[in-house]
Amino acid sequence: MQDTKTSIQNWQDAILVYSRPRVIAMVFLGFSAGLPFLLVFSTLSAWLRDAGVALTTIGFFSWIGITYSIKFFWAPVIDRLPLPLLTRWLGKRRSWMLIAQCGIALGLLGLSMSDPLTQLQQITFFALLVAFSSATQDITIDAWRIEAMDKEFQGAMSATYVFGYRVALLVAGAGAFYLAAFQSWSFAYYTMAILVSVGIMTTLIIREPEHNDLGSRKLEEILERKAGITQKQNLLDQISAWFIDAVVSPFVDFFSRYGKQALIILLLVACYRISDITMGVMANPFYLDMGYSKTDIANVTKLFGFFMTIIGAGLGGITVARFGIMRPLLTGAILVAVTNLFFVWLATQEANIIFLALVVSTDNFSGGFATAAFIAFLSSLTSQAYTATQYALFSSLMTLPAKVIGGYSGMIVDTLGYQHFFLTAGLLGVPAILLVWYLSNTQTGTRNKPPDEVITGR
Repeated sequence: MQDTKTSIQNWQDAILVYSRPRVIAMVFLGFSAGLPFLLVFSTLSAWLRDAGVALTTIGFFSWIGITYSIKFFWAPVIDRLPLPLLTRWLGKRRSWMLIAQCGIALGLLGLSMSDPLTQLQQITFFALLVAFSSATQDITIDAWRIEAMDKEFQGAMSATYVFGYRVALLVAGAGAFYLAAFQSWSFAYYTMAILVSVGIMTTLIIREPEHNDLGSRKLEEILERKAGITQKQNLLDQISAWFIDAVVSPFVDFFSRYGKQALIILLLVACYRISDITMGVMANPFYLDMGYSKTDIANVTKLFGFFMTIIGAGLGGITVARFGIMRPLLTGAILVAVTNLFFVWLATQEANIIFLALVVSTDNFSGGFATAAFIAFLSSLTSQAYTATQYALFSSLMTLPAKVIGGYSGMIVDTLGYQHFFLTAGLLGVPAILLVWYLSNTQTGTRNKPPDEVITGR
């Protein structure tokens, strides 16, 4: 799986990718994507607890987060279903983006007018509306990003997205707490609802990308014929044809383009984030157990962590533009695994704010760099005919195994201690390194075959 040659041949042009309007637009779309996330998670939990809601009840609210993990279920609808009037006015992606943002704003307004003690069912409904709309917005933003710019610009697009997203997390986290402290939680959520206008205005300003679905129509016709659907005269045939076009075709398209490498690619998608996600679960408990104060942890992880993540993501975007995807992807995998060794060293030291800042800075830099390269890699895997569906599947696969393994992180620490835990987390990154190296030294022969050749095996 080798990179095609990029059009960016020097560092100056690679840096200047951040001056492109659509790359800049991703800052605001990233902000729009990040804003609702904490407002239905930790910030909402804080509001509920502050109002005196029982911890058991608050725990149930965490299930709302499942919405983000199953967004691939309705991604085919977003890929296929036009919205009356809106699609003609705004286009395929922006119409769904606007609907999702309006849903987020309405949900946050509803939350701002609800009382946690007497209207928990109402809060549940509005929180679900925010989460569902937010996940839908994620699908559409990812699809727009992939379709709006060529592959060599995806690293920069993801870097500016990460920047906007991280700013939004600060606003929805610390910002909401400040507003709640000086006014009220209702005022904080009302303000957050107003800030959704950042995304709405961006959606109205940006242009709809071009859509090339000629290849998809040929593939879908072939699959429909093989399923015996020709006339679509009755409702059953129409439903079956829609299912084939929207759900089956994206899978067939992916496996037909990558052939035998498809399973290797999916394995890499599942493995790439395991190391850093597993390590991240135990990071804050580790800092506390080592004797660092809450203030030190907040200052270092928020200040150094924020800026080093942005710097790492920015450099990752530049290197993708300059060298293509695979080399930065390999570099990111190595950096993420190696930085775990710094935590092994930190676990042997006395609490020292300088040491903490050094280790956190390197960890966040490598995480930002790897994220930019990995998002560019995932983007390059999708077909423009099925962008929303395929990327939603990739992004779900990206985090699911890591979250499952991360659930055992506390058991490893209790049994072996922090040093062995961080060493184990580092070793979990080795499969990703080997898989990237393998894919970067192989080349598939089926990616550019027409659909009829792939299906018939010619």
